[in-house]
Amino acid sequence: MGQLNVRTEPGLCPPLSTIHDLSLNELMQDFRRQKQLGQFVQKLGLSDTARINWSLLDRALTHATFSSEANYEELEFVGDAVVKLAAAQFLFKTYPEAKAGELSAIRAILVSDRVLAKIADSYGLDRYLLMSNSAIADPTGQETRSAAAFEAVLGALFLSTQDLSLVHPWLDGQFAPIAEVVRNDPARQNYKGALQEWTGAHFKAAPEYRLEEINKIHNDAERFRAEVWLQGRPLGSGSGASKKAAEQAAAQAAYLKLLAEAG
Repeated sequence: MGQLNVRTEPGLCPPLSTIHDLSLNELMQDFRRQKQLGQFVQKLGLSDTARINWSLLDRALTHATFSSEANYEELEFVGDAVVKLAAAQFLFKTYPEAKAGELSAIRAILVSDRVLAKIADSYGLDRYLLMSNSAIADPTGQETRSAAAFEAVLGALFLSTQDLSLVHPWLDGQFAPIAEVVRNDPARQNYKGALQEWTGAHFKAAPEYRLEEINKIHNDAERFRAEVWLQGRPLGSGSGASKKAAEQAAAQAAYLKLLAEAG
């Protein structure tokens, strides 16, 4: 199914010269889509009179199975950078005393597919996402799809104004409770994710974890010991009552070490 012929702002009719070239069905589809986009923007808490590029927003909410040419994939690329910047600004403003390592670990969670999909779901994003019937019927990959479309929406909003003025007013409120929970529970801080992002960007390689069970005592903070290696080099170690906790501790040590070495 292809793109609709006309994209106008919600509440505005297409020009009369265009109306004569459209079938009644096409006109109804176009007006229906404009109404959908307006409703979605209102859910974000934005006015439909805001400086939004509606064509970009429409594209951000179009899956590749609906249009192979005009879909959200390129906007997702922009949105991936936008959400990281938005999260970084929010965290820096909210926790000015926090160290870079802690902020990066929290950000890694805020921009994860799991969290972005959850935020997207809170706005009912899937209701506005144009997809083929086969994609709608396939639940596998729904989290990734929702997160990708959500990033595309952020990309569209950023490109509409060339800043984050259409993003921070509503996204900060979504980030706040999640960041607070993570910050108050260090076990939830995703140092493994932050480390993998860093090593991928700087070394084009993923870290390797080596795990050892020290004893069988349940809830012993030293039960498991983990080491993290990168390209044959040990970066850090840590202990924990579970395998996951030990790996997170090792990842934290390795991540902070790399940050210190980077200056």
